[in-house]
This record gives sequence, structure tokens and C-alpha cells, in this order.
Amino acid sequence: MDDRRARELLDAERAKLQRLLHESDDAARADRAAVDEPSGFNDPAEPLTSEGVDDAIAAGVRDRLAALDRAEQRLATGTYGRSIRSGRPIPDERLEADPGAELTVDEADES
Repeated sequence: MDDRRARELLDAERAKLQRLLHESDDAARADRAAVDEPSGFNDPAEPLTSEGVDDAIAAGVRDRLAALDRAEQRLATGTYGRSIRSGRPIPDERLEADPGAELTVDEADES
């Protein structure tokens, strides 16, 4: 995969994840505010459950953003598109689907 295409994929994925993180942060704030409101006939645990889900989503998105940071470092050093474990090439199809991929499919399946 050429560097220009890799950069496009990384930038698009970063933008998507940043939007998702922003939406997740907004939802978490709303859930935290709902905890303080009178519950009426609603289940009082529901906002806390939603808050936990929002936090888990945000953590996953942050992990994906960190993977993109590492991918951008590999792009800068000329090792993007190669497995960080074996150095074998990662197929372009995998990188198109997951620009932050660090392993080949076989290596990821082994983990």
C-alpha cells in the first residue's frame, strides 16, 4: 500500500473515531446527569448501567486511537503494512478494513 493511501485511511479512521468518542462523551455526561435526577417509575440502576456502557465504549475508542498513533509512527518509519510481530506484510485488504492493523489475520487469530 502506498503512503498516500495509508495516510487517507488513517485520517478517515481517526476522524470517525474522534466523532464516536465525542458522541460517547456526550452520552456519558447525559447519563451522569440522569443519575442525579429523580427516577420516578424508572429503574434507578438504568442510568448507571448506561454510564458503564458509555465508559466502556470510550475506552475502546481510545484504544483504537492509540493503535492509529502507533500505525502513524510505523508509516513515518517506513514499516507500516508489516506485522509488528513477524515483519510479514499485512495484505492491503486488511489495512483497508483496519488501517491500524498491527498483525496479519493469522497472527491475530493466534493471540
